[in-house]
Amino acid sequence: MRLRRRTPEPAPEPAPGPVSVPAPGPMSGSPPGSADVRAGAVRDDARRTPEPAPGWAPTAALRRAAVFGCGLCLLAVGLGRPDLLAMAVPFALGTVWTLRARPAHPPRASLRLAGTDVTGGVADAVEGDAVEAAVVVEAEEATLCVVGAAASPALGLTAGHHVAAPPAAVELTGTAHRWGVHPLGPVRVRVIARDGLLAFPALTLSAPGVRVLPLAGPFTSRASVPRPGGMSGVHRSHRFGEGGELAGVRPYGPGDRPRRIDWRTTLRTGEPYVGATRPERDAEIVLLLDVLHEAGGEDGVPSVLDTAVRAAAAIAEHHVRQGDRVWLMEFGPRMRRLRPGTGRRHHLAQLAWLAETRPMPEGREASDDRPPVAGLPPNALVVMLTPLLDSRSAAALAALARARRPLVAVDTLPPGLRRRVTGEWSDVAERLWRLERENTVGRLREAGVPVEAWRGAGSLDAVLRDVARIAAARR
Repeated sequence: MRLRRRTPEPAPEPAPGPVSVPAPGPMSGSPPGSADVRAGAVRDDARRTPEPAPGWAPTAALRRAAVFGCGLCLLAVGLGRPDLLAMAVPFALGTVWTLRARPAHPPRASLRLAGTDVTGGVADAVEGDAVEAAVVVEAEEATLCVVGAAASPALGLTAGHHVAAPPAAVELTGTAHRWGVHPLGPVRVRVIARDGLLAFPALTLSAPGVRVLPLAGPFTSRASVPRPGGMSGVHRSHRFGEGGELAGVRPYGPGDRPRRIDWRTTLRTGEPYVGATRPERDAEIVLLLDVLHEAGGEDGVPSVLDTAVRAAAAIAEHHVRQGDRVWLMEFGPRMRRLRPGTGRRHHLAQLAWLAETRPMPEGREASDDRPPVAGLPPNALVVMLTPLLDSRSAAALAALARARRPLVAVDTLPPGLRRRVTGEWSDVAERLWRLERENTVGRLREAGVPVEAWRGAGSLDAVLRDVARIAAARR
């Protein structure tokens, strides 16, 4: 039997009808969803319309001139008054002639600081120095420009509006009255052209800021720092060693150099004696600033923080000149610190660090009541500048005294501090507060914390001698 191959029947043709086109899917080789992402990006770009660039706009003077001229023309035609038309023609021709050509380019303005050193984008000045700024305006066919400046009162810049004819530079001068980082600006510049008929939108300028460094007052101290432990310096060590400070004579021993023999004592006693010397060392100083509270600063009386910052600048400058290593630390919410160093460059860094000191905001509590002395050498002299307005400051001083650290508390409360609120019981309340504060100072002195008010040069000599004597006795 012979088998026959069966041929498949052709499929029936589909009935004519509407043709459906499938939705476009991802292309071959593309990750899934890439086409959707591209389509979404295209839609987003289509929705984003470029913002129109600012340009010259009509002023109120142009609107008044147009309304006045058109109104006179309409009245002249309606009332049949040729005299009114004769009055309107000069206004219309003058306006059209003035607006015959608009300014081609927008004005440019820049704010420049002069007379200060710019470091890190911030201009540096010192208290009492002149602060000079200039607003340079460049415009084509401009009539005048109006410059309105706003600045911190501590800079003393001339506020208000200044009018000049561009191209010109508007000078802003002032004097830095108080340390800190103060903003300069915003400065608004408005340029008017075509006889006051066109005006450009106000340009806003601002400077990074002016950092006013505290002025270090005169401070000198002849007292020796307790426990100097560096390699070389100006402080006499309490231990004998190689140095230039003569400390007596002693019997000759192994390791002594023959050139150290004191021949007068040797000939008189018949036994060899050598001169004993003390080496000169440098010391480490920790300046701890209490920023928990701020008070004062009115009627020309320096505030608590003003006294603390300027005193810290003076003490730091004195010890940096002697070759000591000075730490700067805050006792407050931020717990800032500046690592020690030597030289003029490090002293400038100290002043910049002090200029950024800010008091703790009202209603905020410090994160830790303990002084940030972790990582400090045990022989460092801690000088805490505090107004003793908070019990946490007294507790921190007591903790440092219990740790047997060389410690000095500098009272930074200004003597002429006035109370802000006056009432029936204000005198009694102030008297009680001062008695309580004197009691706190007395308890700190009983605990071994010397408290000395800041009076400028030489105010810490006596207390440093006492601290050095106590530190030598403990050895």
